[in-house]
Amino acid sequence: MLPAQYRMRRSADFGATVRQGRRAVQPDLVLYSRRSDVSGRSASDAAAMASPRVGLIIAKSVGSAVDRHRVARRLRHVLRDVLEELDPGEQLVIRALPGSSGVSFAELTTQVRAGLRGVHRVPSAVCR
Repeated sequence: MLPAQYRMRRSADFGATVRQGRRAVQPDLVLYSRRSDVSGRSASDAAAMASPRVGLIIAKSVGSAVDRHRVARRLRHVLRDVLEELDPGEQLVIRALPGSSGVSFAELTTQVRAGLRGVHRVPSAVCR
């Protein structure tokens, strides 16, 4: 299970991360990452934002309720192992695509790690 302090709960955080965050597309997942803005938050919320937050989006297109919960459990287990790779205050949302229900745990792990490398990659300088 993913510890409560790392879970994203607010709908506004999910929406802001998906709209404004960097995106990395994998065959069965899409990862969105952004640095959180602590301005306008209470002191307790701002202190809590010092740790990374993670959220999952698993639509009905992934499969039955059993399939969706299986994907969510697998992703939470993978995320528990990669939390130390996330920056403090970073918000990460993982959207499971329909093919994710038929993918092995090892493949999900590989895709999450590759996606994290993608969103953390420094954009190269534009050549003129």
